[in-house]
Amino acid sequence: MELRGTLDLRGQGLGFGMPASSIITAVQQKEYSAGIWLRRKDKLEHSQQKCIVIFALVCCFAVLVALIFSAVDIWGEDEDGITEENCSRNCRAMLVENIPEDISFLDDGTSNLPLLVGLYNLLDRAIRVVEIVSPLWLLNSSDYESSFQPAARQGRALLSRLQGLHAKGIQLKISSGMIDSTELRMLAKHNAEIHYLNTTALTNGNLQSSFWVVDRKHFYIGSASMDWRSLATRKELGVLVYDCSCLALDLHKVFSLYWGLQYRDFIPSFWSKRVFALFSRDAPLELTLNSTKAQAYVSTSPDVFLPKHRSSDLEAISRVIQEARHFIYISIIDYLPLFNHNAHRYWSRIDSLIREALILRKVRVRLLISCWEKTHPLTVNFLWSLRSLCMEQDNCSLEAKFFNPREQRDGSLQGINHNRFMVTDRAIYLGNLDWVGNEFTFNAGAGLVISQPEGFEERNSTVVEQLKATFERDWFSRYTLSLQANKIPVCNKHQSNLPLKTGHLDNGPVPIRAGQHDNGPAPMRHSHKDAGQTPVKTKLHDDRLSKIGHQGKGSGLVPSIASYQERGRVKMSHLENRQVQIKGNHHDNPMDPPSQPAESSGSREIINGSL
Repeated sequence: MELRGTLDLRGQGLGFGMPASSIITAVQQKEYSAGIWLRRKDKLEHSQQKCIVIFALVCCFAVLVALIFSAVDIWGEDEDGITEENCSRNCRAMLVENIPEDISFLDDGTSNLPLLVGLYNLLDRAIRVVEIVSPLWLLNSSDYESSFQPAARQGRALLSRLQGLHAKGIQLKISSGMIDSTELRMLAKHNAEIHYLNTTALTNGNLQSSFWVVDRKHFYIGSASMDWRSLATRKELGVLVYDCSCLALDLHKVFSLYWGLQYRDFIPSFWSKRVFALFSRDAPLELTLNSTKAQAYVSTSPDVFLPKHRSSDLEAISRVIQEARHFIYISIIDYLPLFNHNAHRYWSRIDSLIREALILRKVRVRLLISCWEKTHPLTVNFLWSLRSLCMEQDNCSLEAKFFNPREQRDGSLQGINHNRFMVTDRAIYLGNLDWVGNEFTFNAGAGLVISQPEGFEERNSTVVEQLKATFERDWFSRYTLSLQANKIPVCNKHQSNLPLKTGHLDNGPVPIRAGQHDNGPAPMRHSHKDAGQTPVKTKLHDDRLSKIGHQGKGSGLVPSIASYQERGRVKMSHLENRQVQIKGNHHDNPMDPPSQPAESSGSREIINGSL
């Protein structure tokens, strides 16, 4: 039986003539080998999975590093070799302004370089690139406007100069909020690079910044936009800064921020280091300005447009007001401490600072407000509210005046004071926004702060003293109206029909009925002449040019007067101040985006059909 069993096993056991025990042992060895192989396979699979995970982590880390380093400012040809270490801090500055022909001041020796001459000077200095940000592009006035206002041709002359940059090998880069502009289309045909910034989608506001940066060495910042009226019929003021690559580079970063937001409808969660500020309110640039030690920095608005280290316009204004010890002079288009003025929600950010300066520090305050068709009636009430603080208070002084432009026969106004600046005994602030709550919350603007020490022997050479003299010239001119009890300055047609309510408040505010803005129709644009016309030589008052600041002559900043012939006398036109109606208003809560763009003097001037 065993033999048969053995034979059976042999017969059934692969027929090798091996004993059963050997077969079992062989099978067990095979099973052991298979188990080892399976375990090794499992380990190999685990190792592969770990490798995949590690590889994925390495890839993620590499991407993160790439993102980090892509945000780092890599200095090179793009920045013309200018760095924070080698940029120039020995700078020159001068004020520029446009004064309409039929506005004349007393011969007090206060005169600044004409705005158009200053802009031409910048273009003459350009070698590689000119970068421009402007809320309006309306240089090409119509034939009808030019026939009544010869000075309107100056806009065409400037447009022609900009068109000729490409032929000189100079790159023109423009950041604009205007999507539809005849001038921008003309410049694009002459190889200008134009990026459009949709501030309505980003902030529910408007682009109000107005500045030039030339070769990242020279720049202009001020109230004037690329509008023929800013060069002819409006009173504008700004500052030119030469050979100041440190500050120009910082302003270039603001331009780069706008440039990078082209066509975006969202704000990045983090900003590239290329747009980080170099200087701020707490870390200003130490420089020499007109042979005098000074400090300076650039500020911007709104808060959602603030990259790392950048100070906001409100922070800049607050610091300038808080550091004033003797006087604060403010020249502004609109002063209305309301957020969404239709709902009459009080906005105290600047108003409370002025009250603090008056009461606690006994600083003398003067407010020069533009009297124009858009002046809100409640402005008078807020000015009286400030003035009432000084009643029966020793060493407390607040004065307010309105700069009254010329009234035309049709009731429109010309020669509006378009300035936006503040000067104290220690510093100046030049900005692009009106002092209204909606402006700083939603609109994109830029400002410049320059502070200089007191006690300098040659005070007339400092920008602070120059701007103070300019303010006092305007303040004591025959074009101002003082704030008087029981008398409302007639700044628009609606106010002229408001009844005066005289009462027992001899020195108090006048109760008035809040009226609507005078929303007249926007001027229509007529056919333009050919864009390739030759520049028109401008004419400036001989007496004004003879009084151009000595700081410009001494430093060689003023071009030859002979190259700018005397321009013809400005004739009045009813087209100057007819402006477009603004749609909608903001919500009261600053954190809740309004359904319509913020209202501003700049947006109120946007020409119908250009936006």
